[in-house]
Parts: sequence; structure tokens; C-alpha cells
Amino acid sequence: MDTGLLVLRLVIGLLFAGHGIQKVSHRLGGDGIEGGAAEFRADGFRGGRVTAAAAGLGQIAAGLLLGAGAFTPLAAIIAAGVMTVAITVKWRNGLWVQNNGYEYPLVLVIVPAALTLTGPGRWSADQTLGLLPWAPWWTAAAVALGVSSGLMTRVLLGRPPAR
Repeated sequence: MDTGLLVLRLVIGLLFAGHGIQKVSHRLGGDGIEGGAAEFRADGFRGGRVTAAAAGLGQIAAGLLLGAGAFTPLAAIIAAGVMTVAITVKWRNGLWVQNNGYEYPLVLVIVPAALTLTGPGRWSADQTLGLLPWAPWWTAAAVALGVSSGLMTRVLLGRPPAR
């Protein structure tokens, strides 16, 4: 089980961090901060560069924390917040990714939440630091706080629709 949790954390964490790196730089095929800002403006957000930087840095932080199995509930909060914003953008397209739906952002909310519930495994920073096991309420609190912050971000930074 610990090997499976390690593989899951590393793959999801590094993909998540890589996506954030793309949002703020030209590395890994990214369009840089200007590309990220343009994406957020096109998706109906104010703030452009600041919004893109916050999302990108949040993805990098959550991904690295997940990969290391460090402060897993915090990683789940950040991931749920950033991905809830993505879900609000893709919601109108339905669930499935082939229709630009919210399937993948939903997975990136659920996996960190599940890792908070199960614990990141024996080969993790949380285990090394003696932080495990997390109380079950941490999962609910992490997801609730993350989703709430994502929805609040959408409300505060979303531009009103053009009339």
C-alpha cells in the first residue's frame, strides 16, 4: 500500500506542480505569466497577471507538498481551491474532458482529499515528522475550506458578464 501511495503522490503531485510551472513560465511548454493572464482574462477573471501567478504558485506548492507527502491537508486545501476555480470555468461544458469539461479538475480535488483521508503513506514527510494519522475531520475541513476559497475567488475576481 505504501508503494502505491508513493506512486500516486509523485505522479499527481509532479503533474500538478508542472501545470503550475506552465502557468507562470515558459518551461514545460508553458505560455508564461502573460499566457496565464490571458487565459484567466478569457475565462472571465480580473487581475490577469496576479491571478495567474496566484494560481500557478498555488499549483506548484500543492504539487510539491503532495509529492513529498508533506502537510497533506494543506496541499488538499490549496488543490481544492485552485481546481474549484477551474471547475467553475468548465462547468458549463459538462463533466467529460473531451468536451472541455471539469472531469480532470475534479480528479485533482478528489485525489488530495483521499490522500488526506488515507494518509500519504510510510514514505512521506508527514510520517517522518510524526504528523500521522490525520484526524478524519481534517479531510472534510480541507475540502470545505479549499472549495469555499475557490468559490470566493470566483465571486471576487470574476468579471460580471457583458450585457
